[in-house]
Amino acid sequence: MTALRSLLPAGLLDALPTDPQALAAVLARLPPDALAELDALLAGVAPPLWQPLPGPQTVAYTSAADVIGYGGAAGGGKTDLACGLALTRHRVSALFRREATQLNGIIERLTELLGGRDGYNGRSLWRLDLHGRRGCRLEFGSTPHAGDETRHQGRAKDLLVLDEATNFLESQARFLMGWNRTTVPGQKCTTLLTFNPPTTAEGQWVIQYFAPWLDRTHPAPARPGEIRWFGTVKGRDVAVPDARPFVLDGDSPVYEFDPKDFSATAIITPRSRTFVPSRITDNPYLMDSGYLSTLQSLPEPLRSQMLDGDFSAGVEDDPWQVIPTAWVLAAQDRWQPRDTKGPMDSMGVDVARGGRDQSIIARRHGPWFDRLLCLPGTASPDGPTLAGQVMAARCDAAPVHIDIVGWGSSPYDFLVSNGVQALGINGAARSVGVTRDGQLSFLNLRAELWWRLREALDPQADVPLALPPDPQLRADLCAPTWGLSAAGIQVERKEDLKSRIGRSPDRGDAVVLALIATPRRGAGDGPVFALGV
Repeated sequence: MTALRSLLPAGLLDALPTDPQALAAVLARLPPDALAELDALLAGVAPPLWQPLPGPQTVAYTSAADVIGYGGAAGGGKTDLACGLALTRHRVSALFRREATQLNGIIERLTELLGGRDGYNGRSLWRLDLHGRRGCRLEFGSTPHAGDETRHQGRAKDLLVLDEATNFLESQARFLMGWNRTTVPGQKCTTLLTFNPPTTAEGQWVIQYFAPWLDRTHPAPARPGEIRWFGTVKGRDVAVPDARPFVLDGDSPVYEFDPKDFSATAIITPRSRTFVPSRITDNPYLMDSGYLSTLQSLPEPLRSQMLDGDFSAGVEDDPWQVIPTAWVLAAQDRWQPRDTKGPMDSMGVDVARGGRDQSIIARRHGPWFDRLLCLPGTASPDGPTLAGQVMAARCDAAPVHIDIVGWGSSPYDFLVSNGVQALGINGAARSVGVTRDGQLSFLNLRAELWWRLREALDPQADVPLALPPDPQLRADLCAPTWGLSAAGIQVERKEDLKSRIGRSPDRGDAVVLALIATPRRGAGDGPVFALGV
C-alpha cells in the first residue's frame, strides 16, 4: 500500500479508500505512466527512472530529429523532458542555462528522480551508472557573456540541452551544437532546445531557426513534430527535401555526385529539426496544482505567451530600443510581393568580406522594400566581386549607398570607377540634421540614419513603409538601443551591438542605408521618392 500511495496524485493521499469499487475509481484517475509503474511494481519489475507523459512529451522524447525544439508555453514539462532524455537515452549529456544559478531547478529535479546526489561533485559534473550504460556523465554549463561558449570547445556530448534557449545568443547556440557528437556506435546524438515565446528582441532567433513551425509568414508551414531537413550553405540554413548529402553547383544543391571529386568539407550533410508545442494542459500534474490559474492571471501579452504559446504576442522592448518591435511588425505585415515594383529609388549595401557575416543588398522602390539579397562573406571575397553583384541587382539608375567603413571602400571605388552613382557612407561622420520635431540633434551620421528609419516606421508617418517579412531583419532592426549625450542622440555603436547580440546586424544596416533618398544623377531620370535624409 505504501508503494501505491506514492503513485497517487496529490489530494488523494489522505483519503485512500479501502472499498474495492471506490479504489477502482481512484485508480481510474491515475495517469497512464503511473498505472504502468504500478503494473511493473506488482510484477516485481523495477520501474524506470523516468517516463514521458502521453502526448507532446512522448512525441518529443521519441523523435528521430537531430535538433528538437520543445515548449512554446509554460508548464509543458520542458525541464522534465531534458532530465528524462539524459537519464534514459544518453551517455554524455550537457545541460546549459544562460546563468549558472538557473541550473538549480534542473539539479533539484534530477535529485528527485535519482533519489539522492550520489556521484554529483556539487559543481558541474554528475557521474552515474544507469541500467547498463556505465560511465554516464551529466555536465552542467552556463554562458552568461558572449564568448563564454568557447570555454566548452571540443567537449563532445551526445545530448546537448539548452534550457530556455531564447535566453542564449544564436551564436552561442550554434557554437555549442558543433560538439553534439559521439564515437559510441549506435548512440543517437540529440540537441534539445526548450523555450517559451521570446520576451525580448534578442530571443527571436528561435523563430527563424524553427521558421516552418513558428513563423506565421513561412510559405511552407510544418506540422507539430514533423521532421524537416536543413543544410548549412555558405553560412546560412537552406531547407532540403531529405537527409541525402549534397554539393553545390553555384547556389543549387546537387545530389548525384562522385565523392572522389570533392573534398570532405565540400560535401554538405543535412541535419534534421522538429518543433513540438506543449502547454500546461498537456501536464496533468501541474493541472492539478493550481498553476493554470496563475498563468491565467498574468497580464497581456505575457498571458498569451506563457499560457497559449503565442509567438506572435508582443515582445517586451528595451525602454531605450531605437525602433519599437510593434512598428517593425506592422511594416512587415504591410508587405506584399509585387510583380510590378515601380522604379528602384535607392540601394543600401552593407559589406562583409569572408567570415561568417553576410554582405546584404537592400533595394527600395518608393516606400516598398524588395526582399533582401544576402550574400555569404565567402561569396564576396574582394571588392570587384561584390561590386559586380550590386551592379547586377541595380536598375533604374538607382543611387547606391554603401558602408565604406572596413571592407566597403573597395567595392565603392570599383562602382565609382565604372560610372555607378555610389555614395560612401561613414557612420562616424558628423551629422547636421535634427529630429523631425526639431528638438534634438545627433552625435553622428549613424545615429541620424537609424533615427530616420525610426521616424519613417512611426505609425504617424505620412507614407507607411513596407518591409519584407524576414525574421532576422526584424531582429536586427529591434536590436540597437540609444541614449542622449551632450552632442545629441547617440545610437549604440555597431561594435558594442555585435558584442551584445553575438552577430552583426547586417540586414538592418542595409535597410537603413537604402532609406536614404539621393536624387538620381543626370537629367531625365524621373523623380526620386522623397524619404530619409
